[in-house]
Amino acid sequence: MAQYFVINAENPQARLIKHAVEILREGGVIAYPTDSSYALGCMMGFKDAQDKIRQIRGLDDSHLFTLVCRNLSELATYAQVDNSQFRLLKANTPGAYTFVLKATKEVPRRLQHPKRSAVGIRVPNHAVVQALLEELAEPLLSMTLQLPDDDEPLNEAWEIRERLEHTVDLVIDSAISLAGLTTVIDLTETAPVLIRQGVADATPFGI
Repeated sequence: MAQYFVINAENPQARLIKHAVEILREGGVIAYPTDSSYALGCMMGFKDAQDKIRQIRGLDDSHLFTLVCRNLSELATYAQVDNSQFRLLKANTPGAYTFVLKATKEVPRRLQHPKRSAVGIRVPNHAVVQALLEELAEPLLSMTLQLPDDDEPLNEAWEIRERLEHTVDLVIDSAISLAGLTTVIDLTETAPVLIRQGVADATPFGI
């Protein structure tokens, strides 16, 4: 049975954040809010938790996770970022973007695109996520919380608990900023390439 925490979206309760991170450190899977819909998250070191997220989503190993980072400093540990990319990222994070970047050696091979050695990374603009990441002191592995037969992501915590209470370990009930998908931008080439238009504006990237 999933635990259910109601966490303030502007001033997250430290006690609940610590408890949520304890669940993650024990190999748990959490459903949590971001600045663009709810997501499923776990830690990098727990393959069983990663497999569970793929099972919930109905996806195979070819669908990659996103690394959710606290800030650009942490992002640069896991992705290769040149000066022009850094300026773009600095001007547009935190925000509802997922960036495809060349992975560093800190990213396990199984979490990279097999042919491109790339990884999806984002820095969300949400106080609850930032508090979780600060307490965790490493990125979350994440996927949008969209179930196999649904056309849209799940964005109501009560519905998530109702449908996944026997599957996930924790549901965090907190406000989301926008209901929708992130805008995905590929920064592995010379010029940014729009992979998916989501709730965030792609024009700052010249797209």
